[in-house]
Order: sequence, then C-alpha cells, then structure tokens
Amino acid sequence: MTEIGQKYCVETVSQAEPGEPGPEPAPEADEIPLEYPVVPTNQRYARNGRSGRHATASTGARHSRRRRSRWIEGGVVVVLAVVAALLIRLLVFQPYFIPSTSMVPTLKVGDKVYVNKLDYDFHSVHRGDIVVFRKPADLTAPGITDLIKRVIGLPGETISGRNGSVYIDGHPLIELWLPRGAKTGDFGPVVIPKGEYFVMGDNRGDSADSRVFGPIPARLIVGRAFMIVWPPSRWRGL
Repeated sequence: MTEIGQKYCVETVSQAEPGEPGPEPAPEADEIPLEYPVVPTNQRYARNGRSGRHATASTGARHSRRRRSRWIEGGVVVVLAVVAALLIRLLVFQPYFIPSTSMVPTLKVGDKVYVNKLDYDFHSVHRGDIVVFRKPADLTAPGITDLIKRVIGLPGETISGRNGSVYIDGHPLIELWLPRGAKTGDFGPVVIPKGEYFVMGDNRGDSADSRVFGPIPARLIVGRAFMIVWPPSRWRGL
C-alpha cells in the first residue's frame, strides 16, 4: 500500500479524537429496537395509574355492592309476593274447612275448599252452585258463623218437595249432583222472594237448610266454592 493509501485509511478509521465517543455500532440482526418501553404488569392493567392491588380491591367492592343490591331486590320481590298473596286471599279466594255431613257425599268432613269471593260480581248466582253464606239470623247454631249449601231455588220461583223429589214451579227438578236413590222429604210450597235463594244440603236427610230457616238474601252470600284442595286424594273442581 502506498503512503497516500495508508494515510487515507488511518484518517477514515480514526475520525474521533481520543476521549470522545465514537459512532454507535449498528445493531445485530437479533437485537430489534423496542418501539414502546416495557411496563410492569401490575401497572399496565391498573386503572387510573393505580396498582393492581388497588384495582382488585375496587373490583371486589363493586361485586359486593352488586350482591347486596341483588339481595335487596330479591327481598323486595318476596315481600311483594307475600303481600299480593294475602290480598288475593282476603279479596278473592278464601279457604274453608267442612265441619259437618250436610253436603255428603259431595263434600266430606275435613275437606278444604276454596271460595271465589268475587265470582258473583261478574255474573248472577246459578242453580246448582255451591255457596258459602253467613248464618241467617233465624238460625240458632252457637259457634257457627258461615254455612255451605247448594243453590236449588232462584228468586221468584215456587219450590216444593214431594214424592221424594224437588219441584220448581210444579215441574220435577233433575238433580244430577245427588247420589243415585237420594230422596228429599216433603216441604213447601215456598215462593222465593226477589233477591233471595233457596239453598239445600246434598245430604237431604241431615241438613239444616232453607227448609228450616227459609230462603237467604243475596247479601249473605260470601262466594262460590269452586274447588276441593284438601286432602290431595280428593282434589277436584266443584
């Protein structure tokens, strides 16, 4: 190499003065520069710059509040359901236990029936309905406040009993609700006043009914018995 070439090489390689930083070496192939700085995990996922521990505590508090809110909502629903059930029972459906044999075999002693107290707000009383009514003033029966019988005669009709059958306006009444062979004793004739009903028990030989205390005013009727709910073996509609 000539003297000029050696001088050129020395000047090109030794451009920096002693003590001064030289040019940065080029990165190796596997040393790829990072675009973003590395952030610790607990800071990377924390909200508002809080640590992961603080974020976890905050999340737990929110979950606890949600659980309390769900419990409160559930409690409110239960209370409303109980209140609604009580109102329905008081205003619409009411249970009654059968204490006597006057409605055998349709209703037996110990049967529990439900009575619809609003039924007759939508339609009139029908023949054959089983109704609960308050004790008439003419009936002496200590400890009894309500009775249950079947409607047989309607307002304005003339009802009587003879030859073992009931007659309405002189015509025999077919009573499909009575057991085969049941007989009704003689009574009447009775003219049923307007707004009153003639009621009788299905057990015609053992029932104190309108044959004893006369027709009952509509205002005494509590409602219509529509279902036997107890015992389970006798569950059915009426």
